[in-house]
Amino acid sequence: MIQSINSIYKYCCSLVWVLLLLISLPVFAQNNQGLVNIHFGKSGLIAYDLKTGEISVYENNKTVFSNVYAEAKVGDELISSKNYPVKSYIETPISDGFGKGKKYTIKLTGANVPEMDVVFYTYPNREYFLTETELKGSYLKSNYIAPFCGNFAAIGGDARTLFVPFDNDTFISYDAKPFTGDMQNISSEVGTVYDNTSRDGFVIGSVEHTTWKTGVLSEAKRGGANTVKVWGGYTASEVTRDRIMHGSISGNTLRSPLIFVGSFNDWREGLEEYGKANRIAEPPYVFNWTKPTPVGWNSWGVIQEKLTYDKATKVADFFADSLAGFRTGNTAFIDLDSYWDSMVKGSDYSQLKAFADHCKAKGLQPGVYWAPFADWGFKNGGDRKAEGSDHKFGDMWTKVSGGYHDIDGARALDPTHPGTQQRIAYTIKKLKECGFKMIKIDFLGHATAESTHFYDTTVTTGMQAYRKGMEFLIDQLGSQMLIYAAISPNLAAGRYVHTRRIACDAFKSIHDTKYTLNSVTYGWWQTYVYNYIDADQLVLDRQPVGENRARMLSGIITGTFITGDDFSEHGPWSEHAKAWYQRKELLKIIENGKAFMPVEGNTGTGASNMFSRKIGNNLYLAVFNYDTNPQSFVIDAKRIGLSPDHLYNGSELIQGGKISLNNFTKINMPGADAMLFKFKIQ
Repeated sequence: MIQSINSIYKYCCSLVWVLLLLISLPVFAQNNQGLVNIHFGKSGLIAYDLKTGEISVYENNKTVFSNVYAEAKVGDELISSKNYPVKSYIETPISDGFGKGKKYTIKLTGANVPEMDVVFYTYPNREYFLTETELKGSYLKSNYIAPFCGNFAAIGGDARTLFVPFDNDTFISYDAKPFTGDMQNISSEVGTVYDNTSRDGFVIGSVEHTTWKTGVLSEAKRGGANTVKVWGGYTASEVTRDRIMHGSISGNTLRSPLIFVGSFNDWREGLEEYGKANRIAEPPYVFNWTKPTPVGWNSWGVIQEKLTYDKATKVADFFADSLAGFRTGNTAFIDLDSYWDSMVKGSDYSQLKAFADHCKAKGLQPGVYWAPFADWGFKNGGDRKAEGSDHKFGDMWTKVSGGYHDIDGARALDPTHPGTQQRIAYTIKKLKECGFKMIKIDFLGHATAESTHFYDTTVTTGMQAYRKGMEFLIDQLGSQMLIYAAISPNLAAGRYVHTRRIACDAFKSIHDTKYTLNSVTYGWWQTYVYNYIDADQLVLDRQPVGENRARMLSGIITGTFITGDDFSEHGPWSEHAKAWYQRKELLKIIENGKAFMPVEGNTGTGASNMFSRKIGNNLYLAVFNYDTNPQSFVIDAKRIGLSPDHLYNGSELIQGGKISLNNFTKINMPGADAMLFKFKIQ
């Protein structure tokens, strides 16, 4: 009897131990019938059908996506999550930069195919989810993995699908295309489809950019279902600049890019969340900039190839004597763009150092420029030796089928080549010894090019090469300089720089202002990917005063303020600069450092006429007239984020004057001009 009791006791103890062990393990279920319900945010639901291998996504019980699946190319074979016979899932708790949440892994297995894992990351405080696809097997190879392919619900009203460029080169524009009839749009890295009237829409795109270039296809079919597909392995000569296919990754485990998926009441808020998610998923490799918003001057605006030591020091003198109030914190940057080498004789950098010393003596911060991955002298042959290296440029050029990667008049250098890296180390050491506190790095897109063969054989994609090159560059720069990117990838530069130009070269005309503000209209959310985004050199020159106001305001609402006039000489530009750039009300907005949000998103390759931002107890509204003729604009209080039932008293900050806003208010504006309003909201 006692023996029986002991046996029962031991059995119960063993059973309890097993139960405790199971509780401590991740939840595991295998079922070829029914659904796996995955919750995210406050009211989001992912329903995974273990029978069909397809996914539906709901928000507030409404279908957003349906018939969603993953697919990949392994070797020459295309495989789909829909075709696997055995499906199971594992649920595990996670805690990362996004917060505490859950990871759901759907394991798909079958004969003669690699295992496919469809993975979801969800967080109760995030109104979106993240997903990726992994392939597991024996030495797999792929240049195409699409974690999210399927249908989405109809978008009514003024439906738009946004084209987002890969970079800001060749004067490319964002394009909010009408999403009607039979049409398709391929966007780089991120896509959004939305109703501009109600602002309802979804945002979907990659938050990782160190291995893959990502494409987002949105397609409308007359009488059929709308479809979306997101995949790693996208190249297109007119967008990513590549003339060959995306490189392949290989190994026993292959990962797709991590994809952000969310449905929002306001597509603009969705893109801002996407921008913030990029910075969480890929934290900056560069040191964090904690000093005030950068302001200052860059020589490419007007002086360009006429840059000399005399002109540069006179500009510094003008900033010290006549623009002493144009500061955030206690300094401004005086930045030498291309052609600073006119101050260098062979390896003698003493005049360049003298310029830097002159700036610092005047209470200013000296800046400089360089394009580390571009060979501008390639037409002189490949036998030239690179600076600081015994390697020849011809060996350093990025190899593509049929030749080399040439764009913008320069030939791309392989970022993984020791000659490229030794040249970077040599040049950056020289510039640091001169005492520069800012560097503008340009033509970074050259480092992203797909190649038939990189020097580093562990690197097989353009974005892997870009990561190698940029990390080496940042390691050389250290923490001495503010790092500013000019021509560069829209998103992939986020790990490496503090501030980035939002568009291509822009100078002084109302056309330049409109072009810049196209990128702000549809790319303002990158203000959360970087410390700052920038509108490029703000040139006044001899343009009409209205165009001057518009160009100045385009910089204020982008986030930083870098001027570009030839202040070594006197002219109307210098008088306007003294009158405008030192105004405390305008400097307060610049100090905030964040881009304004567009009011409308239905302008195609054009720009919104209105942009707004709340700062403290005030709402600021910038209004632009890009037309050369006078125009009337109606300010809709609700549309800009205010109550239509309240009276708001405000003022115009550039020319002066009072305004009262109550629901709808009409304003008249001359041709090619701009206004900036400030409304008290509390």
